[in-house]
Amino acid sequence: MNKKVLLIALVAVFTVFTAKAQSYKVDTEKSSIEWIGRKVTGAHNGVVKLSSGVLNYNGGLKGGNFAINTTSIKALDVQGEWATKLEGHLKSEDFFAADKFPTAKFVITKLGKVVNGTQTVVGKLTIKDITNEISFPATVTLNNGVLTAVAKNVKVDRTKYDIKYGSNSFFDSLGDKAIDNDFELNINIVAKK
Repeated sequence: MNKKVLLIALVAVFTVFTAKAQSYKVDTEKSSIEWIGRKVTGAHNGVVKLSSGVLNYNGGLKGGNFAINTTSIKALDVQGEWATKLEGHLKSEDFFAADKFPTAKFVITKLGKVVNGTQTVVGKLTIKDITNEISFPATVTLNNGVLTAVAKNVKVDRTKYDIKYGSNSFFDSLGDKAIDNDFELNINIVAKK
């Protein structure tokens, strides 16, 4: 086999294995992010909506990003006046300052290999215009043209985003009013072409 034929064969093989990833638009109505915030005396949980996003896929995630609407924060563990108060507090300057920063963003920067349907996702999370790297395992599936990405128990250290309210790391003598520095996200993204 001469060098020209060998080169053509290698290019053909390389092309097959580097097929372009397909883009899938996040369905903001079917996607959800659940949040859990813990404190000494218990926990609160709720949901927040995605406002946009795209995932790139080719046998596994190849990239992507999504935006979170911080003004959509809802509490699910309390009702009525208590829910209104908690949601207002979470949207205030003490926490996410939703009026000033209505969007949080996540951009994938690196991906691990797919192992048993699970892939390590590394990316930049921006909250209140402050960006930090986070990583977590995600299960990604493609069925009938619908891409689903699920990540459970994603830990985010809120103090890295200037959310220090109720943190023992910054305030002494909080006692049973202390709030954990980490909050948790359960992410369920549904995306379609």
